[in-house]
Amino acid sequence: MKQSSTIFLQVVIVIIGILALAIMIRFPLSEGRAENLDLFSIYSDPFILYGYAASIPFFIALYKAFKLLGYIGQNKAFSLSSVRALSSIKYCAIVLSVFIVMAGLYVRIFHNKDDDPAGFLAMCILTTFVSLVVATGVAVFEKILQNGMDIKAKNEQLFVQPKK
Repeated sequence: MKQSSTIFLQVVIVIIGILALAIMIRFPLSEGRAENLDLFSIYSDPFILYGYAASIPFFIALYKAFKLLGYIGQNKAFSLSSVRALSSIKYCAIVLSVFIVMAGLYVRIFHNKDDDPAGFLAMCILTTFVSLVVATGVAVFEKILQNGMDIKAKNEQLFVQPKK
């Protein structure tokens, strides 16, 4: 892969991270319950704090994807570091989906009877599905990369010249 392609993808990952952070900072201020609250009360809401805690695996996965692209840019795609980065991304996606399902269950069970949680639950289902698709795709890619590393190691063992 060309160096410019990996740099472009790294820039895209940074932009995604900045946008996600901006949305996380701005959304609680514009939410309906926050109309009459002060700044401290808005950001000390347990559900908002849960959302921030649940976003940690997302940002870890973005960081690991950034590092993985760095390895690819250095022609170290078939390395143990790349496999570890993919494994971390996979586990972050699974943990993120568990956090989303837990939030959806909480809202479904404890929501106000005058409120309709259908939109939030639909978003939970959609984001859980996306997170699990990412985890599955990364797991397949991790397996392919691991197999490539195994083949590379076997070839290196076969073609090592004995010393005289």
